[in-house]
Amino acid sequence: MSSLSELKKPFAAQLRDSALGQRWQSLAPRERLALALLALFLLLVLLYLSLWRPAEQGRLAARAAYEQQRSLHAYLQAQAPLARSLASAPRASLDPARLQGVVTASAVEQGLVVERLDSAGEGTLEVSLQAAPFAQLLRWFVVLERQGVRIAEAGLDRGEDNQVAARLSLRVAL
Repeated sequence: MSSLSELKKPFAAQLRDSALGQRWQSLAPRERLALALLALFLLLVLLYLSLWRPAEQGRLAARAAYEQQRSLHAYLQAQAPLARSLASAPRASLDPARLQGVVTASAVEQGLVVERLDSAGEGTLEVSLQAAPFAQLLRWFVVLERQGVRIAEAGLDRGEDNQVAARLSLRVAL
């Protein structure tokens, strides 16, 4: 304890002899009290802004992320039986030679116009469609999946009035 007080003595003497120390001593006790309270207030504000506020913001962000993940988990749990039933349902098998006919016939049934159709190998087809309503395009995707066609790649270009032009790579589902 005495070593600490001995270390403080030179520091206190140096502070007293400095211009700031002499200015402090020349202030009235009331002014010193006001400055000390102001310094305490500024210290508290600084602590709040540098420590407490970022921690509180981080806590709120973590809470929001937790709630979002919790709702996602609840949704996934609710949809799990449907996913299991779809996974165990038998899939339609399609002969790769019939892929082009199935795609064009189902597109016509759904009111879609095929601009370009290219065979990209056995069981693979590249299809470009004219712009059509997005809901109509989604219905066609469901029809294709039920018939045993898998969408390997899709490029969608949004146009006006919810119209979407599509470039698709379709394959026979295995």
